[in-house]
Amino acid sequence: MRTDKQHITSNRIDVPSEFQSVFSHFYSAQNNTNQATTKTLLPNFQTIMVFSFGTAIHFNTVDNTQINLEKCIVLGPIKQPFDYTLSPGSDMLVANFKDDAFYRFFSQVIISDLLPINPDALLNQNCFTNLWHFIKNEDTNNRINLMLDFCKPYLKSSETAFENFQNHKDNYTIFNPIKIIAQETNQSERTIQLNHKKYLGYTAKEKSRYERFIQAIELLQNQTSKINWFKIIETCGYYDQSQLIHDFKHFTNYSPNQYLKFQQDVCSAK
Repeated sequence: MRTDKQHITSNRIDVPSEFQSVFSHFYSAQNNTNQATTKTLLPNFQTIMVFSFGTAIHFNTVDNTQINLEKCIVLGPIKQPFDYTLSPGSDMLVANFKDDAFYRFFSQVIISDLLPINPDALLNQNCFTNLWHFIKNEDTNNRINLMLDFCKPYLKSSETAFENFQNHKDNYTIFNPIKIIAQETNQSERTIQLNHKKYLGYTAKEKSRYERFIQAIELLQNQTSKINWFKIIETCGYYDQSQLIHDFKHFTNYSPNQYLKFQQDVCSAK
């Protein structure tokens, strides 16, 4: 748990082993001050479900689309950064869907980045509104446990076609997984591309670019002395410095140097 001097609390919560193929983690945050606070969430290429149990929470996307959350919405896959504002009295809980888990739950994925969706509309039921009322007055741990129990009847097993992507999930920055899987399964690359987007909500090309950027971020954060930008460029496979800067601006809205200066205001969902 992290608590700053203004008594804003945030907590990354691990997932029980039974659900580790469904959620990467949960995240909770509460603003117990009399001032609003704004943070930037970095892309994580996951779909998230966000619950608000207090005052309204506000999201602002890179194209200045404003989203006000009062109960529960689904966003993602998160492919570009966005700001969120916790107003005084806000209480937020975020569930981060992992891999194909959103498809397993809803039998579809969201294609439009950061288009807010009411999860009840995806199931044609009022169950998430009912869940919100059921867990609203519980503490965070009880909320999560009740939410996990709620999920069990809806979850389906992963389909065979998705397992091919799992077998190559560490190869996005090295090889073209679409081409490899097409050769292994005697299917067309177009079929594999469509399946990739069907289960995950984004293309392999988008994911490869993101994984290269994450590698650059990790190298940057592990630098203990003067930053060797050219080593980062070479290690991550960037053509030149301008391509590295372009990806930083795409995924964070900051140049690399600006990111270093403002990273305390940036939240990584990884």
